[in-house]
Amino acid sequence: MKRPQKSSPEVQPQMAQLVLSLRTQGVTDPLVLAAVERTPRDLFTPDLFKNRSWEDSALPIACGQTISQPYIVSLMTQALTLEPRARVLEIGTGSGYQTAILARLSRLVYTIERYRTLMREAEARFASLQLTNVITRFGDGSLGWAEQAPFDRILVTAAAPEEPKTLLEQLKPSGVLVAPIGKGPVQKLCRYAGDGRGGFTMEVLCEVRFVPLLDGVAKEQ
Repeated sequence: MKRPQKSSPEVQPQMAQLVLSLRTQGVTDPLVLAAVERTPRDLFTPDLFKNRSWEDSALPIACGQTISQPYIVSLMTQALTLEPRARVLEIGTGSGYQTAILARLSRLVYTIERYRTLMREAEARFASLQLTNVITRFGDGSLGWAEQAPFDRILVTAAAPEEPKTLLEQLKPSGVLVAPIGKGPVQKLCRYAGDGRGGFTMEVLCEVRFVPLLDGVAKEQ
């Protein structure tokens, strides 16, 4: 995988401020911080919100979805404890921002999106950044990607109403899954860590707000 060009000089001070903010909030993994620093968030932000690209806040994107707050993206990535040879499944490609950060820290990223429009736009961004280790699928993320299982890590970027058993079944025995869990407007960000014997320990990291994880694919493409 080729390394993309660095952010333009105009946005580097804003990017540096964002990274400093993440560090003060508890994102301490240097590899995660470096991945954020190397990923131009403005590329994933709609034109209407370009001037807010480097804010530590969620922003609207197409299809009624959002690009997540950089802190939450970084926190979830850090919780995965990624290794360079990891195969990662991401549920919910969205703008592709989270995907791009995962791709810098792992060997392969399999990402599923239920909106065809979002998938096509994300694929174009991956190509522009020369991220050749991302494999995309338009489909129902709640079903996972059984043909490619088991995965070392799974990241869910939409709120599952309850423990995602189908996805946990596609995780390696010693793997890690991070997902928001809950039916209401506020969910619990949970980390499931495999014990190597088919069981999992669950840790609640914080409260979050995500769109719900829906079955099927979107009618509006």
